[in-house]
Amino acid sequence: MILDERGKKYLLKEDCEFQSDLGIVTKEQIANCEIGDELKSHLDHTFKIVKPTVNDFIDLMDRRCSILVKKDIGTVLAYTGLGSGDRVVDSGTGAGAIALNFGNVVGDTGKVYTYEIRENIETFGINNIEVKNKDIKEGIDEQNIDLVFLDLPKPFEIFEDVYESLKVGGWLAVYAPYIDQAEIAYRVAKKLNFYNIEILETLERGLEVRPQGVRPKTRMVGHTGYLVFARKL
Repeated sequence: MILDERGKKYLLKEDCEFQSDLGIVTKEQIANCEIGDELKSHLDHTFKIVKPTVNDFIDLMDRRCSILVKKDIGTVLAYTGLGSGDRVVDSGTGAGAIALNFGNVVGDTGKVYTYEIRENIETFGINNIEVKNKDIKEGIDEQNIDLVFLDLPKPFEIFEDVYESLKVGGWLAVYAPYIDQAEIAYRVAKKLNFYNIEILETLERGLEVRPQGVRPKTRMVGHTGYLVFARKL
């Protein structure tokens, strides 16, 4: 990744020169640089080479729809205890923000199967993500899964299939923008004998630091969606 003087980020293409309104950086310069190096464009502007994280990929992805924000992604990862080597089924991929985070967390020994009817999902070279161009309502192919994550209008319609695909101790997590979706998901999960069923909402408020003191910011990341968790035991 290359960072300009304004803090704007760009992903570099292999064996190509970089061009922006601040000038051109040649492919020879890029080929011979290392992480942390500063490069000059032909207009004498400075660019820095930075190793991208999964959050940089998300910031730079082509967003054709809304994405899950960090507060909700973080809650899913922490609540389910997802870790290295785990296997995940994800449906309702959208732009792929949470799928990228799943792939980043489970590592080389783990696997993410993301069901999305739309093609051309960008995985940014995270090789443990398998995009399946299939409607998950037609069935879940995988078994002994550690986590099934659903971002669907009526996720509860496939809870029986989810239960069968999960290993004992595995988690179901649902993202629901509206409370009635979350309520129905809760009731259906309880009927199917899931355990540890919870509905959570995470709110994020930053602090601003001024010479006269520190106070909460006026604007905050409020309601985005409800998260429903249930565990197969």
